[in-house]
Amino acid sequence: MNEGTGTNFMNLQFAAKSENESFARVTVAAFISQLDPTMDELSDLKTVVSEAVTNSIIHGYNNNPEGVVTIQAEIRDDMITIIVEDRGEGIEDLDLAKQPLYTSKPELERSGMGFTIMENFMDEFEVSSEPGRGTSIKMKKRIESKKALYN
Repeated sequence: MNEGTGTNFMNLQFAAKSENESFARVTVAAFISQLDPTMDELSDLKTVVSEAVTNSIIHGYNNNPEGVVTIQAEIRDDMITIIVEDRGEGIEDLDLAKQPLYTSKPELERSGMGFTIMENFMDEFEVSSEPGRGTSIKMKKRIESKKALYN
């Protein structure tokens, strides 16, 4: 992500600790607030950040606090792009992992809806993962309240 005209960005790294999930969600929400999103848009964005970060902590790093989660966010005109990455275990079968209700950690009573929620709440959703190297989730959403300014 690069800085340019009509563009703003942020980068954030933190320990893979469950207590940092709310920190990540609030930080990204504060960054996005400059676009004056609706409450629904803000809620959706906070939810997808929460889901992605939780996946990194629980599935990527198995709750190992030595892991590092990275979030990049970029605003370009009325489009927000969020990338959540970890360098954890990665995903063996990405197609299976994207199936609604699938979870690799049923003993933790996970719902298996994280990727489904992210895909449904965002305009664009892309996951890349390599076993042993980590996972990257890239999501984009156009903020409706700013659309009128650019049309």
